[in-house]
Amino acid sequence: MNLTTKMLLPIIWLLCAVPAGMVQAQQSTQTNDNPSYSALADLLENEQSREKLINELRTMADNSAAQTQAVAEETSAASSSSRELAQTTRAIAEGIGEQFTVLANVVNGLVEGEVAGDDQVSMAGLMEATLNLSLVIVATLLAFMLMRRLIGPLLYAKLDGWALQGSNTPVIRRVICVVLAAVVDVVIVGLAYVGGNLVATFLVGETGEQTTQASLFLNAFMVIELLKAGLRMLFSRRYDGLRLLPINASEAAYWNRHMALLIGLLGYGVMVVEPLVSIHISAVLSQGLNTLLMLAAFVYAATVILKNRRRLAGIIRTSAEQSRLATSRISLHLLARTWHLLALGYFVVVLVLVLLSPANALPFVLFATLKTLGIIVVGLLLSTLLGQIMGRRIELSPDIRRKMPLLEARLNSYVPNALRFLRFLVLAGVILLSLNAWKILDLATWYASEAGGMLMGRIIAVAFILAVSAAIWVTLASLIEHKLNPETGTGMPSARTQTLLSLFRSALAVLLVTMTVMIALSELGIDIGPLIAGAGVLGLAIGFGAQKLVQDVITGVFIQIENAMNTGDVVTLGGITGTAEKLSIRSVGIRDLSGTYHIIPFSSVDTVSNYMREFAYHVGEYRVSYRENIDEAITHLQNAFDELVADAEQKPYVLDALEVAGVIALADSSVNIRVRIKTAPGMQWAVGRAYNRLVKMHFEQAGIEIPYPQSTVHFEGSRQGMAPALKLEQAGERHSG
Repeated sequence: MNLTTKMLLPIIWLLCAVPAGMVQAQQSTQTNDNPSYSALADLLENEQSREKLINELRTMADNSAAQTQAVAEETSAASSSSRELAQTTRAIAEGIGEQFTVLANVVNGLVEGEVAGDDQVSMAGLMEATLNLSLVIVATLLAFMLMRRLIGPLLYAKLDGWALQGSNTPVIRRVICVVLAAVVDVVIVGLAYVGGNLVATFLVGETGEQTTQASLFLNAFMVIELLKAGLRMLFSRRYDGLRLLPINASEAAYWNRHMALLIGLLGYGVMVVEPLVSIHISAVLSQGLNTLLMLAAFVYAATVILKNRRRLAGIIRTSAEQSRLATSRISLHLLARTWHLLALGYFVVVLVLVLLSPANALPFVLFATLKTLGIIVVGLLLSTLLGQIMGRRIELSPDIRRKMPLLEARLNSYVPNALRFLRFLVLAGVILLSLNAWKILDLATWYASEAGGMLMGRIIAVAFILAVSAAIWVTLASLIEHKLNPETGTGMPSARTQTLLSLFRSALAVLLVTMTVMIALSELGIDIGPLIAGAGVLGLAIGFGAQKLVQDVITGVFIQIENAMNTGDVVTLGGITGTAEKLSIRSVGIRDLSGTYHIIPFSSVDTVSNYMREFAYHVGEYRVSYRENIDEAITHLQNAFDELVADAEQKPYVLDALEVAGVIALADSSVNIRVRIKTAPGMQWAVGRAYNRLVKMHFEQAGIEIPYPQSTVHFEGSRQGMAPALKLEQAGERHSG
């Protein structure tokens, strides 16, 4: 390679690498006598040197093609991201510097009476255009302010009062009023726009034609005022009922003022001033002015953000402390720490996009920002609406509460979890739609793809399964509760019914949870076959290792099938007698007469003695003295029974006549008579206590002796049974004598 080729190759590379916009800017400032361009033109004009250069380039390409490709493949993957970032940063910096250089040259040319390029400034035309535009601006703004002053307050005040009235769902009322107020704003802006068009068409310039300057302003006025109308929906200064965000009036006025100023600065600057400068002065100056506007807006926004960093963070923390949901508190605390970073990052992104692509970036940023704000506002409204609808306690009718007393509490226990889940869905939707608005994600393409459609289908299927399972549980549990409730019209259920329904409810809960988890995992694409097989093997291992537990369960199942006992029965199990308070599939809990609570596994139960089946007997044995008349004693026992039956409190529990078994024993000191009274199950003890009382009273009235253990002392005497008298004296008398 000769010296000429080595000198020209860097020049050719520079000509191919410099962006078109930068070359165009350089051509406006550089002179046409650059030696590099002259040398290149001379070289290409000479046929021999051109052929020689071509041959040398082809030789270089053939020799280094393989090496260049290998190096490119090794380095492209590792350095592509870094190279792109470096090139982007350099392009931004060079673009800003170039624009400031060109802007300085243009301003210098204006001061000296010249403009770079072929554009020449016509001061007369500029003054005329400025005067005509001023008339249109004054007429449009005057009409706009008059209509807002005269028409707006009347309607706004009525809408504000209606929005603040009490309602079950105040957010819906507020949204309706805010939308109506926004419609009024749009109508006023439209009327002012029409008025400005009439003035621009018939009073300014030639009749029937509208100047470009007036058209630019009117379009900008329409866009900016519509944006401000949307801003007032969030930050209404005067009307609390027409403000969507939950902030006070002073806070709303502060942010409305700064945001409106920023919108006006960028809107009128980009849509009016910049095009007018490009038309009447210089396109290069217009580009520089655009850069200045973007930088000024960024500095202004950054200043406001940093100035309010701590104050707004404190307001967000206060809202976090007032939130009742843990997720909301955590999110708000995180937002309080990072809100300024998010805001600064947003404006940095906007600035970079606008500087990289001024023609396309600003509309994209505007629409993406509006979409994001709309999505966030809708998400906040939905979250608030869900809180107002589901946050209130569910109140059922008195009749339903009477039939199903636990249903209301059960439904209210589900509400907080359902509200958290729905708010999580709203938050996820807001994040995904916001990313889609900024083209970071393409939700439509993703959903149209096979993976996206499959994932959404599975998520919807799982949500449907959970909802159906919850509905089945609520329905069946409510039906069981309805059957167990004695106030449903069917009366008090039997003890067996109560026991079986309680066990069925527990088994239903376990079965429903297991089936729901299995089906949900299957819908998510997880193979549940190994899980079922593993559960079977685990169950077999547990069965071998816990035979006692298996025996408990099997015995308990057969005890329930045979209806051996129910909750509330008085039974004897394992030598313990008491009331069965709790039955499970494995054991029974018994409370004895002294109040001790015993848990007896079914595997240790050989015999169940139940005192509460169908009927019972009070078996009484009554002793009378040998000298009493037995028939007379039996008559008094019958009289006591008749009095017992005559008692209204005891009569319902006595099921049959008195059964007298007769004399069952001639004991050492008494004659024993047995009777039996048939009673309702479980009432034998109460009836027996009442009957014993009456027997004692009747025997006393008849003078029938009820013997008790006693000893007879005999003294030695004659055959006729005469014994000498026993002399007794008190110890005190003997001592005193």
